[in-house]
Order: sequence, then structure tokens, then C-alpha cells
Amino acid sequence: MSTDKKVALVTGGNKGIGLETVRQLAKKGYTGLLGARDAAKGESAAAALKKEGLDVRAVKIDVANAADYEALVALIEKDFGRLDVLVNNAAVMLENDGGAREASTIPVDTVRKTFDTNVFGTIELTQALLPLIRKSPAGRIVNLSSILGSQTLHATKGSPIYEAKQLAYDMSKTALNSFTIHLAHELAKTPIKVNSAHPGWVKTEMGGKNAPLGIEEGAETSVWLATLPADGPTGGYFHKQEALPW
Repeated sequence: MSTDKKVALVTGGNKGIGLETVRQLAKKGYTGLLGARDAAKGESAAAALKKEGLDVRAVKIDVANAADYEALVALIEKDFGRLDVLVNNAAVMLENDGGAREASTIPVDTVRKTFDTNVFGTIELTQALLPLIRKSPAGRIVNLSSILGSQTLHATKGSPIYEAKQLAYDMSKTALNSFTIHLAHELAKTPIKVNSAHPGWVKTEMGGKNAPLGIEEGAETSVWLATLPADGPTGGYFHKQEALPW
């Protein structure tokens, strides 16, 4: 079945910035596919949004588990015929669990597990969904990065993140930014736009209670990039419509 209504998938959509991104896109008239690795949590989050009168559906997707991809692709193909927006929001910051953050002491396994979700899983899922995104008249791919992925700012004394070093997470977001650049270049002659988003420091489980931004504000950059017009940017790295240095 196909539909004229635009369809947006948000991974890690059952809480935090992901949930708010689903909400804001659904309010703009999209069918929101709320991706969650825990099916029960996804259904609960989707039910709450449906009570707000929004067109939202929970779908199971663990970005780090390739076994989930085939079923998800088949579901979207059968029920919608295409995918208009992919927001790669799901991510982990394992340094939050109290382990070493420094380059000289962090266990390589921490880096590997971080990359499994934040980089490798995100790339593989995007590749799996790309044929459906190509069927959209105006596909949009948004990779949830972070200012912590900026090599320029990490290397610049006095920058806002110069002293904020957590190797696995930072490296993963730098690598994700590289994926954005390369995929955008590959798709430059198509209607598809690919961009990286820095949501800001947001009050979430990952961001903590001291973060200055609320959830609604944290979703703004993702929603803007997901709804870009035909003359909008591609291959960029943005926070609130302002470009960040790579």
C-alpha cells in the first residue's frame, strides 16, 4: 500500500529527543514511525502520542541488531511503499556508565560497542532503508550527531568543548559526520538530502539534569533538517540552522 502522506522513521523514538522528534513531525502531518529496540516501550510511547491525536505507529528496531532490519524494511514497503524521512537518532554514550573516558585507558571494547550502535548500525540501517527513501520525491536523512564530534572545536583551546573529552562517544560522532559527508556527496544529484544535527545539550538521560535546553528545543534541529525544502542544504552539520565546524 502507498500513501500520499509523508512517512518519517525516528530510531530511538520511545524517549527523549527521539520521542519529541516523532511528536513534532506528526504535528506537521507526517505519519510517525516510532522506532524502539524494546517493543513494549515503543508501543507505550506510541499510545501516548496517539492520545494527542497524532498519527504514530511503533516499530521494533534495534540499530545494533541487523536481524531487525529485514522485517522493518518489509513492513514499510508493504504498508507505505516508501520512506520520506529517516532520523538516525538512536545512540549510546557508554562513558556515562562510569568507565574510563581517556584515550590512554578506555577499554577498546567500550569503543567497539559504541561504534556498533552509533556508527556501524546506523550506516547499515541507512543502507537497508535507502531503496525506500529513493522512492520518496524528497527524501531526507538526518544523522543525530553532536558538537562533540567536531574535530575543529576539540582541537581549539578555549572552545566550548575543548575540555570535554570522552573518546568513544566523540569518535563515533566524528565518524557519523564523515558518513553524512560521503552519503550526501553520493546522493547530490538526487532529491535526497543528508545532514548531521547537533541538538544541543538537552535535559535527557544522556544529557543529564544540568543541561540548559528542554526536550522541545532539543528536537528543533532534527525536525528542521527532516522538513527541508528543495533548496535546502545537504552535506552539512547544523545546530538550529547554524553551521558547525567539522
